[in-house]
Amino acid sequence: MPVRSAPPLGVIMLDTRFERPPGDVGNALSWPFPVLYRTVAGATARSVIDGREERLLDAFVEAGEDLGRQGACALVTSCGFLVRRQSYLAARLKLPLATSSLLQIPAVQRLLPAGKTVGVVTYDEHSLTAAHFAEAGVAEPVLVAGLPKGGRFHEMIEGEVPYRREMLEEELLGTVAALLARSSGIGAIVLECTNLPPFSPDIAKRFGLPVFDVLTLGRWLHASAAMLGRTVAQEK
Repeated sequence: MPVRSAPPLGVIMLDTRFERPPGDVGNALSWPFPVLYRTVAGATARSVIDGREERLLDAFVEAGEDLGRQGACALVTSCGFLVRRQSYLAARLKLPLATSSLLQIPAVQRLLPAGKTVGVVTYDEHSLTAAHFAEAGVAEPVLVAGLPKGGRFHEMIEGEVPYRREMLEEELLGTVAALLARSSGIGAIVLECTNLPPFSPDIAKRFGLPVFDVLTLGRWLHASAAMLGRTVAQEK
Protein backbone atom coordinates (compact mmCIF):
# COMPACT_ATOMS: atom_id res chain seq x y z
CA MET A 1 0.00 0.00 0.00
CA PRO A 2 1.28 3.53 -0.75
CA VAL A 3 2.62 5.48 2.19
CA ARG A 4 0.21 8.40 2.01
CA SER A 5 2.06 10.48 4.62
CA ALA A 6 5.14 10.72 2.40
CA PRO A 7 5.64 13.69 0.08
CA PRO A 8 4.86 12.85 -3.55
CA LEU A 9 7.23 12.06 -6.37
CA GLY A 10 6.66 14.17 -9.47
CA VAL A 11 6.52 12.47 -12.87
CA ILE A 12 6.99 14.58 -16.01
CA MET A 13 4.96 12.78 -18.67
CA LEU A 14 5.18 12.73 -22.45
CA ASP A 15 2.04 13.51 -24.43
CA THR A 16 0.89 9.95 -25.20
CA ARG A 17 -2.33 7.94 -25.27
CA PHE A 18 -2.20 4.27 -24.36
CA GLU A 19 -3.12 1.99 -21.46
CA ARG A 20 -0.83 2.11 -18.45
CA PRO A 21 -1.31 -0.89 -16.14
CA PRO A 22 0.19 -1.17 -12.66
CA GLY A 23 3.96 -1.26 -13.05
CA ASP A 24 3.98 1.42 -15.73
CA VAL A 25 5.51 4.75 -14.71
CA GLY A 26 2.22 6.47 -15.52
CA ASN A 27 0.06 4.41 -13.16
CA ALA A 28 -0.07 5.73 -9.59
CA LEU A 29 -0.52 2.16 -8.29
CA SER A 30 3.03 1.39 -9.45
CA TRP A 31 4.47 3.44 -6.60
CA PRO A 32 4.53 2.78 -2.82
CA PHE A 33 4.09 6.51 -2.14
CA PRO A 34 2.01 9.35 -3.60
CA VAL A 35 2.83 10.62 -7.08
CA LEU A 36 1.91 13.71 -9.08
CA TYR A 37 1.77 13.84 -12.88
CA ARG A 38 2.25 16.69 -15.33
CA THR A 39 2.09 16.19 -19.12
CA VAL A 40 4.21 18.23 -21.54
CA ALA A 41 1.87 19.01 -24.43
CA GLY A 42 3.30 18.10 -27.82
CA ALA A 43 6.08 15.90 -26.44
CA THR A 44 5.36 12.74 -28.42
CA ALA A 45 7.30 9.54 -27.89
CA ARG A 46 8.84 9.69 -31.35
CA SER A 47 9.93 13.31 -31.05
CA VAL A 48 11.81 12.57 -27.83
CA ILE A 49 13.30 9.30 -29.09
CA ASP A 50 14.56 11.12 -32.18
CA GLY A 51 15.94 14.00 -30.09
CA ARG A 52 13.57 16.60 -31.53
CA GLU A 53 12.20 17.88 -28.22
CA GLU A 54 14.60 20.83 -27.89
CA ARG A 55 11.85 23.38 -28.59
CA LEU A 56 9.93 21.93 -25.63
CA LEU A 57 12.70 22.15 -23.04
CA ASP A 58 11.18 25.24 -21.43
CA ALA A 59 7.90 23.31 -21.16
CA PHE A 60 9.70 20.40 -19.46
CA VAL A 61 11.20 22.85 -16.97
CA GLU A 62 7.81 24.45 -16.32
CA ALA A 63 6.29 21.00 -15.77
CA GLY A 64 8.95 20.19 -13.19
CA GLU A 65 8.55 23.54 -11.45
CA ASP A 66 4.78 23.10 -11.36
CA LEU A 67 5.15 19.67 -9.76
CA GLY A 68 7.42 21.25 -7.17
CA ARG A 69 4.83 23.91 -6.40
CA GLN A 70 2.31 21.12 -5.87
CA GLY A 71 4.57 19.50 -3.28
CA ALA A 72 6.73 16.99 -5.16
CA CYS A 73 10.04 16.26 -3.45
CA ALA A 74 11.85 14.94 -6.55
CA LEU A 75 11.24 14.29 -10.25
CA VAL A 76 11.44 11.50 -12.80
CA THR A 77 10.25 11.38 -16.41
CA SER A 78 8.23 8.97 -18.51
CA CYS A 79 10.89 8.39 -21.21
CA GLY A 80 14.42 7.09 -20.76
CA PHE A 81 15.61 8.89 -23.90
CA LEU A 82 15.35 12.16 -21.98
CA VAL A 83 18.70 11.26 -20.43
CA ARG A 84 20.17 13.36 -23.26
CA ARG A 85 18.73 16.37 -21.39
CA GLN A 86 19.76 15.29 -17.87
CA SER A 87 22.45 17.93 -17.28
CA TYR A 88 20.45 20.72 -18.88
CA LEU A 89 17.19 20.04 -17.07
CA ALA A 90 18.79 19.25 -13.71
CA ALA A 91 20.65 22.56 -13.85
CA ARG A 92 17.44 24.49 -14.40
CA LEU A 93 15.16 22.71 -11.95
CA LYS A 94 15.06 23.25 -8.21
CA LEU A 95 14.21 19.64 -7.35
CA PRO A 96 16.42 16.57 -7.84
CA LEU A 97 15.72 15.07 -11.26
CA ALA A 98 16.36 11.59 -12.66
CA THR A 99 15.45 11.54 -16.34
CA SER A 100 16.19 7.90 -17.12
CA SER A 101 16.73 4.44 -15.68
CA LEU A 102 20.01 4.46 -17.62
CA LEU A 103 21.45 6.64 -14.85
CA GLN A 104 21.62 3.48 -12.72
CA ILE A 105 24.06 1.71 -15.05
CA PRO A 106 27.35 2.97 -13.52
CA ALA A 107 26.25 1.86 -10.04
CA VAL A 108 24.91 -1.48 -11.26
CA GLN A 109 28.16 -2.21 -13.10
CA ARG A 110 30.09 -1.77 -9.87
CA LEU A 111 27.82 -4.20 -8.06
CA LEU A 112 28.44 -7.07 -10.46
CA PRO A 113 31.06 -9.83 -10.17
CA ALA A 114 34.24 -9.62 -12.22
CA GLY A 115 33.62 -10.35 -15.88
CA LYS A 116 29.93 -9.42 -15.73
CA THR A 117 28.30 -6.42 -17.40
CA VAL A 118 24.93 -4.78 -17.85
CA GLY A 119 22.46 -5.65 -20.59
CA VAL A 120 20.15 -2.83 -21.67
CA VAL A 121 16.72 -3.32 -23.22
CA THR A 122 15.53 -0.19 -25.02
CA TYR A 123 12.49 0.86 -26.98
CA ASP A 124 14.61 1.80 -30.02
CA GLU A 125 18.15 0.44 -30.28
CA HIS A 126 19.16 2.54 -33.29
CA SER A 127 18.14 5.78 -31.60
CA LEU A 128 20.00 5.05 -28.35
CA THR A 129 23.41 6.56 -29.01
CA ALA A 130 26.76 6.99 -27.33
CA ALA A 131 25.64 10.51 -26.39
CA HIS A 132 22.81 9.07 -24.28
CA PHE A 133 25.17 6.75 -22.43
CA ALA A 134 27.74 9.50 -21.94
CA GLU A 135 25.12 11.75 -20.37
CA ALA A 136 24.18 8.85 -18.07
CA GLY A 137 27.81 8.60 -16.95
CA VAL A 138 28.35 5.18 -18.54
CA ALA A 139 32.06 4.68 -19.24
CA GLU A 140 32.20 0.90 -19.59
CA PRO A 141 30.66 -1.00 -22.52
CA VAL A 142 27.16 -2.43 -22.19
CA LEU A 143 25.18 -4.70 -24.48
CA VAL A 144 21.97 -3.28 -25.94
CA ALA A 145 18.89 -4.87 -27.48
CA GLY A 146 15.92 -2.97 -28.87
CA LEU A 147 12.29 -3.95 -29.08
CA PRO A 148 11.34 -4.98 -32.63
CA LYS A 149 10.58 -2.19 -35.08
CA GLY A 150 6.89 -2.36 -35.84
CA GLY A 151 6.39 -4.85 -33.02
CA ARG A 152 3.73 -4.96 -30.33
CA PHE A 153 5.20 -2.25 -28.12
CA HIS A 154 5.76 0.10 -31.05
CA GLU A 155 2.21 -0.49 -32.27
CA MET A 156 0.80 0.25 -28.81
CA ILE A 157 2.90 3.32 -27.98
CA GLU A 158 3.02 5.00 -31.38
CA GLY A 159 0.06 3.41 -33.16
CA GLU A 160 -2.41 3.34 -30.27
CA VAL A 161 -3.10 -0.37 -30.80
CA PRO A 162 -4.92 -1.82 -27.74
CA TYR A 163 -2.85 -3.20 -24.86
CA ARG A 164 -2.37 -6.97 -25.10
CA ARG A 165 -0.32 -8.10 -22.12
CA GLU A 166 0.44 -11.65 -23.25
CA MET A 167 1.67 -10.49 -26.66
CA LEU A 168 3.76 -7.71 -25.12
CA GLU A 169 5.26 -10.09 -22.57
CA GLU A 170 6.16 -12.60 -25.27
CA GLU A 171 7.87 -9.91 -27.35
CA LEU A 172 9.83 -8.52 -24.42
CA LEU A 173 10.96 -11.88 -23.08
CA GLY A 174 12.06 -12.83 -26.59
CA THR A 175 14.11 -9.62 -26.80
CA VAL A 176 15.78 -10.35 -23.46
CA ALA A 177 16.49 -13.96 -24.48
CA ALA A 178 18.13 -12.79 -27.71
CA LEU A 179 20.25 -10.31 -25.75
CA LEU A 180 21.41 -12.95 -23.29
CA ALA A 181 22.19 -15.36 -26.12
CA ARG A 182 24.79 -12.88 -27.38
CA SER A 183 26.85 -13.06 -24.19
CA SER A 184 27.12 -15.14 -21.04
CA GLY A 185 28.63 -12.14 -19.28
CA ILE A 186 25.41 -10.22 -18.62
CA GLY A 187 24.85 -10.01 -14.88
CA ALA A 188 21.91 -7.58 -14.71
CA ILE A 189 19.26 -6.05 -16.94
CA VAL A 190 18.41 -2.35 -17.15
CA LEU A 191 15.14 -1.45 -18.87
CA GLU A 192 15.33 1.94 -20.58
CA CYS A 193 11.66 2.14 -21.54
CA THR A 194 9.35 3.24 -18.73
CA ASN A 195 6.53 1.07 -20.08
CA LEU A 196 8.47 -2.17 -19.46
CA PRO A 197 8.49 -2.40 -15.62
CA PRO A 198 5.16 -4.30 -15.49
CA PHE A 199 7.24 -7.19 -16.84
CA SER A 200 10.32 -6.77 -14.64
CA PRO A 201 9.26 -9.60 -12.28
CA ASP A 202 8.70 -11.89 -15.28
CA ILE A 203 12.19 -11.13 -16.61
CA ALA A 204 13.81 -11.71 -13.22
CA LYS A 205 11.96 -15.00 -12.75
CA ARG A 206 12.59 -16.31 -16.27
CA PHE A 207 16.28 -15.44 -16.51
CA GLY A 208 17.41 -15.32 -12.89
CA LEU A 209 18.89 -11.83 -13.12
CA PRO A 210 18.30 -8.61 -11.19
CA VAL A 211 16.29 -6.05 -13.16
CA PHE A 212 16.57 -2.28 -12.81
CA ASP A 213 14.01 0.11 -14.27
CA VAL A 214 12.39 3.50 -13.72
CA LEU A 215 10.60 2.21 -10.62
CA THR A 216 13.81 1.13 -8.89
CA LEU A 217 15.27 4.51 -9.82
CA GLY A 218 12.27 6.47 -8.59
CA ARG A 219 12.06 4.58 -5.30
CA TRP A 220 15.74 5.20 -4.61
CA LEU A 221 15.45 8.90 -5.42
CA HIS A 222 12.27 9.33 -3.41
CA ALA A 223 13.72 7.61 -0.34
CA SER A 224 16.33 10.34 0.11
CA ALA A 225 14.34 13.30 -1.20
CA ALA A 226 11.35 12.48 1.00
CA MET A 227 13.64 12.22 4.03
CA LEU A 228 14.98 15.70 3.30
CA GLY A 229 11.45 17.02 2.88
CA ARG A 230 10.36 15.63 6.22
CA THR A 231 13.45 17.10 7.93
CA VAL A 232 12.78 20.56 6.50
CA ALA A 233 9.14 20.35 7.54
CA GLN A 234 10.12 19.40 11.09
CA GLU A 235 12.55 22.31 11.32
CA LYS A 236 9.80 24.72 10.31
